[in-house]
Amino acid sequence: MWRCVRNPLHAAQRVFRPARPDRVEDRTVGRLQLWRTLLGLAVWLWLTVTYGVFSDVSDAEAAISDRTDQSWNSALVLICTFPVVVGAFVAAARGDLRRQYLRRALRPLGAIAALIASMAMFPLAMAPEIEGFRDWIGLPGKIAIGVGCLWAVGFALYGIGLSLVHVFRTADIHELLPPALATTLVWEMALLDVVTDAYSQVPPLARAVFIMGAPLTVTALSYWEVRRLRRHGIGLRRALGR
Repeated sequence: MWRCVRNPLHAAQRVFRPARPDRVEDRTVGRLQLWRTLLGLAVWLWLTVTYGVFSDVSDAEAAISDRTDQSWNSALVLICTFPVVVGAFVAAARGDLRRQYLRRALRPLGAIAALIASMAMFPLAMAPEIEGFRDWIGLPGKIAIGVGCLWAVGFALYGIGLSLVHVFRTADIHELLPPALATTLVWEMALLDVVTDAYSQVPPLARAVFIMGAPLTVTALSYWEVRRLRRHGIGLRRALGR
């Protein structure tokens, strides 16, 4: 416990990694999920360098900031998608399975709450609207908020990455939920990129390949993950008790 208090990265691992003891864990799928995330970052970096999205330090900082914002937006979209997909899954389950899944959902919901709470530290430390409160608590209070904000930075940034890789630890509810949620998320983000005209400075063909590459790749990986889970006797009909 004390290690989590001292190390925000260790705390993020405890909060955002699936931990259900009887969960079926396929190490090959886990490695591919990690490499999928790293490959997406590498492709984004290649795209920004190749097509001159940034040419100096200030542009690079802006691009990195945009990428961080995009990761946070992905987490927000996932938070909004979570109750829809999980709710439909739980509602479709029968009998005791429904109650069991609802109990298991507490940990993923706790991960979402922890991420939102960590992000709330930033306005507490910097928002001009509560400057009077910071003046009221004095220097010791400001130091405590500053330390808490620094801790929250590491926790939130690492937590966002883990949340996207492990899909808010929804494997704790059922192994089929991470591929279902991941597929839904990437198609939502692709649609969002099209609507907001993201990467408008990139040539149309490269932009189309980049935007559509993620959902097509993740969909294929999710399908393959579901096929591998069948080897362990895990299928949708059995998961829903039908």
